[in-house]
Amino acid sequence: MPTDKIFIEKIINLADKYHDEIVQIRRNIHQNPELSYHEYKTSAFVEAKLREYGIKYKKGFVKTGIVAWLRGEEHGPVIGLRAELDALPITENTDVRYRSIQTGIMHACGHDAHLAMLLGTVKILKELKKYLYGTVLFIFQPAEELVPGGAKLMMENGAFNEIKPDLILAQHVYPELEAGKVGYKAGEYMASSDEIYVKIQGKGGHAAIPGKRDDTILAAARLLILLQERINKPLPGKPPTVFVFGKIDGPGATNVIPAEVKMVGTFRTFDEKWRNTAHREMKKLITEFAEKENIGVKLNIKKGYPVLRNDEKITKSAIRLSVAFLGDENVVSLEQRMTSEDFANYSHACPVCFYRLGTGIKGKEFALHTSDFNINENALVTGMGNLSWLAYSLLKELAKS
Repeated sequence: MPTDKIFIEKIINLADKYHDEIVQIRRNIHQNPELSYHEYKTSAFVEAKLREYGIKYKKGFVKTGIVAWLRGEEHGPVIGLRAELDALPITENTDVRYRSIQTGIMHACGHDAHLAMLLGTVKILKELKKYLYGTVLFIFQPAEELVPGGAKLMMENGAFNEIKPDLILAQHVYPELEAGKVGYKAGEYMASSDEIYVKIQGKGGHAAIPGKRDDTILAAARLLILLQERINKPLPGKPPTVFVFGKIDGPGATNVIPAEVKMVGTFRTFDEKWRNTAHREMKKLITEFAEKENIGVKLNIKKGYPVLRNDEKITKSAIRLSVAFLGDENVVSLEQRMTSEDFANYSHACPVCFYRLGTGIKGKEFALHTSDFNINENALVTGMGNLSWLAYSLLKELAKS
């Protein structure tokens, strides 16, 4: 068995060796994006690559999802590695040669890079198969971008019935971080995310005749403020919370009060207990408001992704291992984020570690989910190398623990 130092060199050399191929894979996927639950060509592309690499797999989970596996020579635990298939409904505004050919659809969240790096990791670990202490499960997941999310549905669809992971890892591009670096946060890292829909209904009518109609617009304003004061109010010991409305639709006119006003918003927090309590508070408050104002109010809470919690022990091990692989200067600590991720569903089923991969391009600013998003493709080497090293090392440590 090679020493860790020699093994790290092997992985670095293999990542360098496959870099050009993985860049081309990433560009191919980027050029041909597909939306959530419709990733048929992307799934077929992955399937063809797995056949080419001689990797066993099962397909058809939530229609387009694929689970592949690689068993090492040594019996041991199972580690899952996840990448996503879907893109976003965004029109690309870049001048790269491999820009999207699908009008209104773009890989603006890095899923093309995640997918390409996971295929690169397949190739690296295949060459190192005889050194693996257990099994690596490669999870090619659809619909990360659309509630209820492919993670939840993959599990419900039996993706882990035959081979159940003992832990799952995933990496996500991070344009704010320089390429060559990775970032970690143990514990609660990303917030839960729920969609809030409120509908206020009354008798519409002429603005000049208040006795003949209800003031639905004023009721909506009062309710919005009341919800903000009750749910968003900072209190000692209260978990960080975001509760905002991003759209109010009351199709009236200067002298017409609408019969219906709709408000849509988001509720996010880092505590599942408070999340459920807040839902109950919203329902109670709206019921009381409707009775007091003598107006119709309907609330629909579309429960989205849960809190993403990185396992403390696994994350600390991953940090230590990444320091050994990349150097201490290239491993950074991250703060909590109010954004959400459907990978969080896995974190409520088994231990996970979801970390960030720096993809920043010097002198340029990119943001996820924007039309001009792009990555530094040198980061693909770091991504597939670090992921391969983590998979090998964590399997080894779990097997010997």
